[in-house]
Amino acid sequence: MNSNSIKDVNFKGRKVLLRVDFNVPMDDHRHITDDTRMRESMPTIQKLLTDGAAVIIMAHFGRPKGGFDAALSLGPVAKHLEELLQKPVVFFPELINDKVREAARNLQGGEVMLLENIRFYEGETKGDESFARELASLGDCYVNDAFGAAHREHASTAVVARCFPHDKYFGFLMEHEVRNLEKLMHGAARPFTAIIGGSKVSSKIGILENLIPKVDNMVIIGGMRYTFTKALGGKIGNSICEDDKMDLALALLKKMDEAGVQYYLPTDSVIADNFSNDAKTQVVASNAVPDGWESMDCGPESCRKIREVIMASKTILWNGPAGVFEFPAFAKGTNEIARCVAEACEQGTFAAIGGGDSVAAVKQMGLADRMSYVSTGGGAMLEYLEGKALPGIVAIEQ
Repeated sequence: MNSNSIKDVNFKGRKVLLRVDFNVPMDDHRHITDDTRMRESMPTIQKLLTDGAAVIIMAHFGRPKGGFDAALSLGPVAKHLEELLQKPVVFFPELINDKVREAARNLQGGEVMLLENIRFYEGETKGDESFARELASLGDCYVNDAFGAAHREHASTAVVARCFPHDKYFGFLMEHEVRNLEKLMHGAARPFTAIIGGSKVSSKIGILENLIPKVDNMVIIGGMRYTFTKALGGKIGNSICEDDKMDLALALLKKMDEAGVQYYLPTDSVIADNFSNDAKTQVVASNAVPDGWESMDCGPESCRKIREVIMASKTILWNGPAGVFEFPAFAKGTNEIARCVAEACEQGTFAAIGGGDSVAAVKQMGLADRMSYVSTGGGAMLEYLEGKALPGIVAIEQ
């Protein structure tokens, strides 16, 4: 990756086409509620501007159905970008036309331009080569800092890179993400513990199978654990379960046994009489959930056991919540894992956090800065952990 880093390249006098991930959450009034993804790309943007480059930024927002949509315009992002950079940002709330092209041609070193939502173009998600060439014509080199979109074979994330065979680079954020994931998957200190949660086994099959040869401990949490518990003969009441994946769950457990991986399924659960934050609750054995009740979180004994595993680990991967994290009454297990992982990091453990709820938990608790690495890319990180090649990375390295 060294030859593709922007670190030792001077971009003075260059017109840089920069792809970022500014797909930030907004409230109903179109106010940005979390600008983490924007702030994470600031070092790359500042490096290019300090060099004296003219920077033309490409980004997406939401999932437009085709054509311009004012509700999905990057206007609020452009305004906030001006605040972060403390300088004007050239932005036109319209698709690329002669006016936009002229503004790009006239952009001077040290100036920034943000193109309108790149997904307004049908050719973006189709990976259209002619659209990629149109984008490439706006700059004379390409930098990809959008790890969150690196798993997409889109025009602006992968195809456009081929238009710059000798002038394509990773931004600092992309480089940071890939280095940490490579360290996690190919150079992990042992014991290596994976904590995998979420609602469905089917969404995590690839990750579990790819991790089994690499980890020492596998902690299976969240709703997906009940497919394993039922497959092992337990009573799970109304808890979420993929009945058609029970044979797969048993096969995965057998693979772990054969690979010498210690696996942990929560032994007790906080259960509720309905799916609500205000439901009646009780703590029971995970394999003895009464009819009419459903598991909503890990119980206290399970949390203690997970803590023991975490504190004995040198490397941790955490992806997915322990329970119904969106309800405060059932966020205790997830929050306890976050606290334990932060404590382990302070003792020298390397911990990687990925996935929406896991990242949300460490942020809400103010623990993100205490973690070794918090990924900005949900889907991209998942596909990397499954062992898949990410088009946005491959296109730069080719």
